[in-house]
Amino acid sequence: MRIIVVGGAGTIGRRLVPALRSHGHDVVVAGRTSGNVHVDLTAHATIEAMYREVGAVDNVVSIAAHGALDEFTTLTSDALLENMRAKFFGQVDLVLTGQNYCTDRASFTLTSGIFADQAWPHVTGGGVISGALHSFALSAAIELPRGMRINVVSPTMIGDSADAYAEHFSGMRPVPMDQLVNHYLQCVEGDETGRIIRAYG
Repeated sequence: MRIIVVGGAGTIGRRLVPALRSHGHDVVVAGRTSGNVHVDLTAHATIEAMYREVGAVDNVVSIAAHGALDEFTTLTSDALLENMRAKFFGQVDLVLTGQNYCTDRASFTLTSGIFADQAWPHVTGGGVISGALHSFALSAAIELPRGMRINVVSPTMIGDSADAYAEHFSGMRPVPMDQLVNHYLQCVEGDETGRIIRAYG
């Protein structure tokens, strides 16, 4: 299968892209400043340009864009909207635009996070974004055309970056990278749709 991995040069991508290629897939890595093709999830024009440049693909995997930490007492609606531009609206745009470019029965795999289900200080934006992604995927799963599928992987703190984030999420159990990669592989190679895969370690 031909697969676009958006954010494929990042922490998850460094493990996922080789795994996909080892399974015989043709992988195109997309990123804002790295990869085979450039895309900025905050700019619709670049998303459309990416699809036009790459051509028809069978799978789109989004592992790009991280929500910013926030301080609830000073959080504003404008700051929340800015936080949502790439992580929520950008991933949604990958699907809404991609449905017009991808092959029949293509699949989309988006990435959310544990804060949709577990409250934690300084991640109000992350919780809102992840919860919204879950709702979007459930709706898209019953409305995507031509047999297309959509699933969401919702990880907790990622094993390979646990040291960098441990001070912010003390006590949170990380998900091992091999387990997380397997979740993405199952989304790409399986036949399910409308699943929220809670990879919470």
